Amino acid sequence: MTQAPPTARYAFEVESVHKVFAGSQKVFALDDINLKLTEGSFTCIVGPSGCGKSTLLRILGELETATSGTVTKNLSAEGIPESAFVFQEHGVFPWFNVLQNVAFGEHMAGVGKRERTEHARHWIAEAGLSGFEESYPHQLSGGMRQRIAIARAFATGSPALLMDEPLGALDAQTRMLMQEQLVRLWEMERKTVVLVTHSIEEALLLGDQIVMMSARPGRIKEIIDVPFGRPRSMEIEGTPEFAAMKQGIWDSLRDEVQASLRYS
Repeated sequence: MTQAPPTARYAFEVESVHKVFAGSQKVFALDDINLKLTEGSFTCIVGPSGCGKSTLLRILGELETATSGTVTKNLSAEGIPESAFVFQEHGVFPWFNVLQNVAFGEHMAGVGKRERTEHARHWIAEAGLSGFEESYPHQLSGGMRQRIAIARAFATGSPALLMDEPLGALDAQTRMLMQEQLVRLWEMERKTVVLVTHSIEEALLLGDQIVMMSARPGRIKEIIDVPFGRPRSMEIEGTPEFAAMKQGIWDSLRDEVQASLRYS
């Protein structure tokens, strides 16, 4: 892993994190996770099913607590959440229209109606949803509902976005468009993003670095710096360099996927 320059500020510093779920049978989810995420970076986490990717994300966002180890956050957030979440099942409120959904985070943070409405309209426009402000989720496609969730996450003003398979439920064509749109929105704000995905292509298209995890108990097997410059678009997927990196990551990941199947 390329070392950050001395002036780099780490948004998250994870040291010796372990996670064990207790019950009738203990589940060792994470084992000795050490990770530093530079402020403003886009990190993608890949690994086999059940390796603890989502658990690590939830620990970063304080939705779970580590069994041992520490997570230090250096996030500047006054009066707003430090992290905003986007989940696979878009999580929009069916009883709110688009404008109300996107403004919800700032509404809960106590931001005034005029200001939060202005911010919401801005991110609705950036997400390509202008004209649908008064529409309700059931009137929209799955891709549009996921755009609501992403716009809401940006509208909160939170310095970190934690995303768990946010595009996983979309059809292939919509997913490709949403990947490009997510890159564009992130490049406007340069928030610290951590995104869990099963897609190697998605990780290479979106990420500055890829954290590859082992089969359970999840360990960091490798951290890969993505060499492609920004701004970045789908065209890079047709390059020999992209194909070579994709194959190399899969070669390394294949054994972990096979190991996870033995324990599932």
